[in-house]
Amino acid sequence: MKNNICFIFIGILVISCINPVPRSPISSKTGTLMEQSVSLNKSIIKSEEQAILQVIQLDSMSSYEVSPNGFWYKFNLKSNNIYFPAMDDKVIYTYEVFDIYNSKIYGKEEIGLREYVIDKQEIVEGLRDGLKIMNEGDNVTFLFPSYKMFGYVGDHNKIDINQPLIYKVQLIKINKKNESN
Repeated sequence: MKNNICFIFIGILVISCINPVPRSPISSKTGTLMEQSVSLNKSIIKSEEQAILQVIQLDSMSSYEVSPNGFWYKFNLKSNNIYFPAMDDKVIYTYEVFDIYNSKIYGKEEIGLREYVIDKQEIVEGLRDGLKIMNEGDNVTFLFPSYKMFGYVGDHNKIDINQPLIYKVQLIKINKKNESN
């Protein structure tokens, strides 16, 4: 009887030491959904870029610059100041938002005076990058593709999904980090 219990114990010990063999999945996943998503995003970006380039072409009297951050801009009014806002500086600005056909979505009166601490607060990516290339007193028109602004969600109010936007921004004041306000 002792031998039987010993054999059972040894058998259980041997079986428990065997590594389990992983099962193969019943269905394999393919990258088709991801490929379709990438393809759709590329076509959206291409159509938005064409619409923006058409706006630039229609505004032939102005000279637009291309930002390395993925948007276009022109200076409506360029100040003589040479200080660009740096991290922790507080900027005071106003802006208006237009669709790509130049129809006003949000006006200055609706938005009001805004404050933003550079790289320390959350605002849409395009505006965050745009404010960094402005000097105090500048007035700039930005042409933003949707992926730099509200993307595939919109603003849940007046801005639709995947909508390229025109922002007209005036930088009123830069309060430097170490400057007393």
